[in-house]
Amino acid sequence: MTGTPQELSIGQVAERTGMSVHALRLYEREGLLAGQVRRAPNGRRAYSEWDVEWLTNCTRFRATGMSLATIRRYAELVRQGPGNEDERLALLRRHQRQVVDRIAELTECLDLITRKVAVYEEQEHTSS
Repeated sequence: MTGTPQELSIGQVAERTGMSVHALRLYEREGLLAGQVRRAPNGRRAYSEWDVEWLTNCTRFRATGMSLATIRRYAELVRQGPGNEDERLALLRRHQRQVVDRIAELTECLDLITRKVAVYEEQEHTSS
């Protein structure tokens, strides 16, 4: 055993993250990765487990509505290293507030749908 971290191909990372190869290349091109993608001796991209974790986080950020611009800024801060944690925290807190607000809005919508379903189920039950 060499003790070096396992390198993953772009296809393996696509499979592990659920992202397409095209999306992975886009994330790299757009500066959305927190680290530089290494190249294997054959010139192909070589990802680490840390890259997979970062990309998984990015997909979760996107699922919450975080913009690519915000992910890019967060990635820039991470790439800069220690010393900007306050800015990272502020960025994440802003987004957290947006997610909490969206959840509250969706909860109100779900409550409406639940009431409507109950009305129709009651009508269905009484007409049978």
